[in-house]
Amino acid sequence: MDTDQVNLVRDSFVQIVLDSDAAARSFYDRLFELAPETRPLFRNEMITQGRHLIEALGRIVTGLSKLDDMRPGLRKLAERHVDYGVEDRHYAVAGNALMYMITVHGGSALDSATIEAWKTAYALIAEVMIAASNDYRGLRTPP
Repeated sequence: MDTDQVNLVRDSFVQIVLDSDAAARSFYDRLFELAPETRPLFRNEMITQGRHLIEALGRIVTGLSKLDDMRPGLRKLAERHVDYGVEDRHYAVAGNALMYMITVHGGSALDSATIEAWKTAYALIAEVMIAASNDYRGLRTPP
């Protein structure tokens, strides 16, 4: 990602944070609409889960300009997701839900360049997490 894309994501994320509970609710409503089988993967109460989502996105958005520095944290996040039951195919659905949340809660300044910046950011993060998930699955011993 270039600096302009990182700045677009960061600037629009401020709008998400301003209404974070509603934004997170939009994300999960869309996720469960698209993939109802993912609902049992979430054991937390949904307000708490939503706050975890926004916090994780905040860490990711803050670290976009230093993706290499974020890789260890993303690997750990991916490993936790494997333990929760997340499969590689869920990343595409989550990306769709994220983009829905961005378009609904991204504010009036949201434009096509910002949407493309978010898509690029998500693709990079998902790629790292999917690779880490597959590595982790290869290292785990069967139950």
